[in-house]
Amino acid sequence: MVADVHRTLLYGGLFSYPSDSKSPRGKLRLLYECFPMAKLVEEAGGLAFDGKGRVLEQVPKSIHERGPIWLGSYDEVTKVIETFKRFEK
Repeated sequence: MVADVHRTLLYGGLFSYPSDSKSPRGKLRLLYECFPMAKLVEEAGGLAFDGKGRVLEQVPKSIHERGPIWLGSYDEVTKVIETFKRFEK
C-alpha cells in the first residue's frame, strides 16, 4: 500500500482497495493502514473515501477494524463518489 500511495501522490490517480464478497468489511486495517494514508493524501490536497464518507470521519469500534478505501487526487475520488451516489438511487 505504501508504495502504491507514494506513486499516487507523485503522479496522481487513484488507489483503491474495495470490499468484496469474501471480505465485506474490507481488508485494510483502519487504525494503522487506512487512517495514516488518508491523512497524508488529504494533507496533499486529495481525498480518502470508504464507500460511505470520508475515511477520517469514521469512528472505529475495535482496534483491528477493517475497511475499504479509495484515495488519491481530488478529481479521481470525486468521480468514485459520484459513481457510488448513482448506485444508491
